Amino acid sequence: MLAIFIRMSRAVRVLEIGTLGGYSTIWMARALPPHGRVTTIEFNEHHAEVARQNINKAGLAEHVTLHIGAALNVLPTLKAPFDLIFIDADKVNNPHYLEWAIKLSQQGTVIVGDNTVRGGGVIDSCSDDPNVKGLREFVQMISEDERLEATAVQTVGEKGWDGFVMAIVKAR
Repeated sequence: MLAIFIRMSRAVRVLEIGTLGGYSTIWMARALPPHGRVTTIEFNEHHAEVARQNINKAGLAEHVTLHIGAALNVLPTLKAPFDLIFIDADKVNNPHYLEWAIKLSQQGTVIVGDNTVRGGGVIDSCSDDPNVKGLREFVQMISEDERLEATAVQTVGEKGWDGFVMAIVKAR
């Protein structure tokens, strides 16, 4: 799906917040034009090393820059703009990641936030789960930001019932 989004938007510069093992990174890098680049951020050193190995095995190292560290420390060091930004890290910080995504965007940038349904947890007003609270704020921020046009899509798959939010930057 991310590869299709990249092709549809004709993205050249992609930012991924949350690399894990590099699965999404690889799909996105494969979808880019030859001069395209994925910049990805992973907090966990072990996950970053696994991702680096997977990216190397896929033959995509020249198209991927992997940063290791807290995303909120790395994001201020990045050069804007990005054409597509994929947010798939700790959900507590999604509101902060959204702020940075907008700062690092331009008109037409696509922003995708993953795992935003959480089996319906985001609409459970009794939930005290910090991840659910972060996602609720993230979705609320998107819905109230006049610079963004967005939709939420529910998915059902091997991880159960979940979904994502996709927004496009209308203006900065």
